[in-house]
Amino acid sequence: MSVWSNIIRWFSGGYTRQRGAQSGDPQSGGMVSVAVTAETAMQLSAVWACVRLIAETVAALPVAFFEVDAEGNWAAKDDHPLALLFAGKPNRYQTRVEFFETLTMQLALYGNCYCLIGRAGKRVVSLMPLMASQMQEVTLLDNGDVSYAYSDGGKLKVFAEANIWHVKLMGNGIIGLSPLGHARNAIGLGIANERAVAKLANRGFKQHAVLMIDKLLKPEQRQQIREQFSDIPNSDDYSLRVLEAGMTYQPISINPKDMQLLESRHFQIEDICRFFGVPSVLVNDAGATTTLGSGISQIVQGFYKLTLRPYLERFEASIKNHLVDVAERRTIEAEFDFSALLRGDDAERFKTYKEAVQGGIKTPNECRALEGDPAMPGGEKLYLQAQMVPIEMLPQIGSKPGDGGTGDGNPGEIDPVAELRSQVDSYGIAVRAGAVTPQPEDEDSFRDKLDLPGMSAAVKQAWKKDGGSRRPITLKDASDGKPAQPRPAPDEE
Repeated sequence: MSVWSNIIRWFSGGYTRQRGAQSGDPQSGGMVSVAVTAETAMQLSAVWACVRLIAETVAALPVAFFEVDAEGNWAAKDDHPLALLFAGKPNRYQTRVEFFETLTMQLALYGNCYCLIGRAGKRVVSLMPLMASQMQEVTLLDNGDVSYAYSDGGKLKVFAEANIWHVKLMGNGIIGLSPLGHARNAIGLGIANERAVAKLANRGFKQHAVLMIDKLLKPEQRQQIREQFSDIPNSDDYSLRVLEAGMTYQPISINPKDMQLLESRHFQIEDICRFFGVPSVLVNDAGATTTLGSGISQIVQGFYKLTLRPYLERFEASIKNHLVDVAERRTIEAEFDFSALLRGDDAERFKTYKEAVQGGIKTPNECRALEGDPAMPGGEKLYLQAQMVPIEMLPQIGSKPGDGGTGDGNPGEIDPVAELRSQVDSYGIAVRAGAVTPQPEDEDSFRDKLDLPGMSAAVKQAWKKDGGSRRPITLKDASDGKPAQPRPAPDEE
């Protein structure tokens, strides 16, 4: 790598992409003399709380794998090799929760997390996290490949791109920008404040001061007085001292109140939380306010949408594109199940279940399963609000009461018009409830029964392109018990 490339990398960091070594740290702007490392930063309660909250929340969400068919239907794929790997132990040392805690912590601090991929043929059989602090160099080679140099036990190991699972935050596409590096001024101020408080506490919160005497002293007299009174500002000894010969004790340092030390420490909490995207109220900042809402449910939902979801999307997309075999990438999807995270209180949940069951969206047993309750007989059917009957019985709703379900009340006789109206109305109820997707075949059937012209091939093709979102035309004509009137074909309207 040329000297010029090194100079460009030094001044640009992860904001440009050049051949050679990549860096996610800023190369300028450090204004605090305090050294900021992951170890010193994590000793700040705000940094620890933010990183812990993000890492533990992401790690607590289970990972599910799905197979998507040609029609876009999703089916659980619990027997997929990656599903089995993440459900058990991704490596010999960690459970799934511990594994994702490590990855998310590295991602939140360094903007990058790395795993060494172990394969048996094409199958991924292990994922061993590599510490971002030990990743010495990520290099973009002249041919466009990326290599990873990792320090392990004093030895430098170089890995090819295919053997490393690399998840990164925003950056130049090769490496992610480091939150720890970019927050070093804010974190450094927090560390400096902590040290200042520690020094004050060690000397009993006494201020630095001078002894003033109204006469000239000889050198040996100054030394004697210095030794006699040096412990006044530098110890927690509060014993009574007697000053002689017109001596006065004059503080020369600013007291903590005038320094606004407490206010400064509170501001650093908010500033650090901004870097990590965590509402400070979630890290036990009692005096904090948030624009995400007033209730804990609203705050958690806002935190999920604005902070956690981007982390989860990164992991999901990276799993699909780097761990799933190329032949399966069109059909296999990985998703974190966040339903437990957004779980509301009892009133909210049961209101949602009621609307889902009455709208024909979920069966009662599906809602019971979400609560951990056993299935009940008959609860596997979809229902609609119209008298809460099974959906397949809806065509019977429109007929007038009679011994045989007839249109005029006479036993054994069925009114064709009433029966047809019932079918059309029931179909419309199901469509509007979202329980049924309109199909061209259903429209053709109703048109045939109502003596309406059939749909042209062009209209059928347009219907299919719309994904079944068109409202059946016959629903506009069947109302008030009157049979639909003949109409021109849809392509002529």
